[in-house]
Amino acid sequence: MRVLALLLCLLPGTLFAQGAATLVADEVALNADEQLVANGNVEVLYDGARLLAEAIIYDRPSDSLQVVGPIFLETADGTLITANAATLDPRLENGILQGARLVLDQQLQLAASQIDRREGRYSQLYKSAATSCNVCGTRPPLWEIRAERIIHDQEELQLYFRNATFHVRGVPVFWLPRLRIPDPALERATGLLIPEQRNTTELGYGLKLPYFIVLGPSRDLTVTPYFSPETRTLELRYRQAFRRGRIEVNGAVSDDTLEEETRSYLFAEGVFDLDQDYRLTFDIETVSDPAYLLDYDYSEKDRLDSAIAITRVDARTLYQARFTYYQTLREDEANGSLPPIIVDLRYDGRQTAEFGGTLKYDFSLDTAYRYTNTDGEEGRDVTRGGVSGSWQETWISGGGAVLTAEVGSRADLYFVTDDSAFADEDLRIAPFAQVTLRWPLGLQTDTGVAHLIEPTVTLGWADTFGGTPPNEDSIRTELDRGNLLSLSRFAGEDAVETGLQGAAGLTWTRLGKQGQTASLAVGRVLREDTQDGFTASSGLDGQRSDWLLATQFTAQGGFLFDARGLWDGADGLTVADARIAWENARIGLGANYIWQSSDLDEDRDGTLSEWTVDAAFVLSDAWSLELDGRYNVAADKPVRGGIGLQWQNECVTIDVSASRRYTSSSTVPPTTTFGLSGTIGSFATGRARSGCRN
Repeated sequence: MRVLALLLCLLPGTLFAQGAATLVADEVALNADEQLVANGNVEVLYDGARLLAEAIIYDRPSDSLQVVGPIFLETADGTLITANAATLDPRLENGILQGARLVLDQQLQLAASQIDRREGRYSQLYKSAATSCNVCGTRPPLWEIRAERIIHDQEELQLYFRNATFHVRGVPVFWLPRLRIPDPALERATGLLIPEQRNTTELGYGLKLPYFIVLGPSRDLTVTPYFSPETRTLELRYRQAFRRGRIEVNGAVSDDTLEEETRSYLFAEGVFDLDQDYRLTFDIETVSDPAYLLDYDYSEKDRLDSAIAITRVDARTLYQARFTYYQTLREDEANGSLPPIIVDLRYDGRQTAEFGGTLKYDFSLDTAYRYTNTDGEEGRDVTRGGVSGSWQETWISGGGAVLTAEVGSRADLYFVTDDSAFADEDLRIAPFAQVTLRWPLGLQTDTGVAHLIEPTVTLGWADTFGGTPPNEDSIRTELDRGNLLSLSRFAGEDAVETGLQGAAGLTWTRLGKQGQTASLAVGRVLREDTQDGFTASSGLDGQRSDWLLATQFTAQGGFLFDARGLWDGADGLTVADARIAWENARIGLGANYIWQSSDLDEDRDGTLSEWTVDAAFVLSDAWSLELDGRYNVAADKPVRGGIGLQWQNECVTIDVSASRRYTSSSTVPPTTTFGLSGTIGSFATGRARSGCRN
């Protein structure tokens, strides 16, 4: 018969200094030697700890517990301990456990001939072994650390090894007199991270040794020396979290055989929430030479932008102030021609008019600055101040047709220096008006399939009065679904489409019963006058634009097809791009294709045709494979390719990778890179353990 006894009632002393313990057992007896004896399915609960055993003897004179195993002890912090026998204090904090095994955070297990628990904080293990691998039968685990002694600090969450040897499948690999590793429950700890091997045709065989430094509860620094026969590099990463924001800084300094001068780069970014819903963002990007980022595989960017911005967005207003500095890494582009410095301020607002409709207005100021004083485009500096206002109203007919009308005007004042082709000061006023008619038509079939057809037509007019300013922000524009019905399709403010124009579009959408969706869109722009500023491949040159064709199909199971094209009735296809992808729990496949006709205005003297493919396969519970590649069809040569292979079990992850960049220039030759890295599981990885299999 099971008996429940409150030890508070039976036993005085330190056992109950901090609260009551509960004992459950098949039999409980108090003998003449002042010993409480519990036998059979014994369970003790005390202050968050739980002890299971076959028998327990509480000796009142010594205030100790003699525990007969098999023993299972779960401490208040979640640590699990099993043992054959134990002598513990009644608070289950201190004592000696024989033939014990310690499991931390359900990940790292430590076995020892004896465990001494002291001060409710330290566990000292003798003749011990530690591993995060499954231990199945008598077979040695994939890896383990055997040590003369291990000390586990439950408060600092650290493990200290003395006279330790690292074993792989029972074979000793290397010896360490001292070793410290974090408890798996510790999220951040100062120490050496897993090394990474890197081998490239330019830098040779190299090794990265990252060292993580905790600078406080919200700051850390990672220092990574990188050594190879061709380079001595130090990489740094600094992170800090604030109450209302965060920053991260990445950088490196190199002394290598590829360049005579010291090489370096710095990328920094941050975001902060300010008062009154303002947000501050910034990023800094700089590099010592154009080839450095590619040589060390830090980034593939060929233009760097450093910016700081303050924004505020709500339902009716937008505030934005931004400063941007550009640095080009392209061989055929001078930094001064970008221009390198852009400053822009903007305020947009809207409100409901008393007489109906919506009033929209904006104020903007921007500057494009170049270093040189050369007359012409290479040295031109431009400052623009602009203001615009419009009124918009929407009406819906009884048949569901939606009519939207908008009328307004904008005024821009330009100040131009270092370019005699333009006036020093110029005022341009551009009034506009537009009417758009949409008629969405829906159909629901008996099978549950829904169809939506939406024809749309728009008629607009705009004109400019005053001077013609230089075009700094509307150089490259292309027809797409986002700007088909716009009154002006230029990307910025400097260029404006003028004259009478119209656009028509038709969209069909199908919603399947099983979750499939399909859409098809077609549209075209018609103008009274030909517009300057559009390139031949933009789809917008001439009085009639190219036909815009777009389609998308998605289905359950992760399938996607998305395509867009521009078709000129006289010259045929102008632009085409498409993506097809499919993924499930074990396979992910994707391919992108882009085709563009030659266009000297866009510095493209030949046809562009490229495939980009990516694939990921989960081959088994342990193996996974990733592939990616880019192929220039027009030039009939590869651009880049890569493969990554990963093997992973409950205690080890090994990544092997190889990549090849085939393109070359005067600053960056073709490069092949091999990588090898590994992670020993359970040291702050959060990975769950799996069981043994026959």
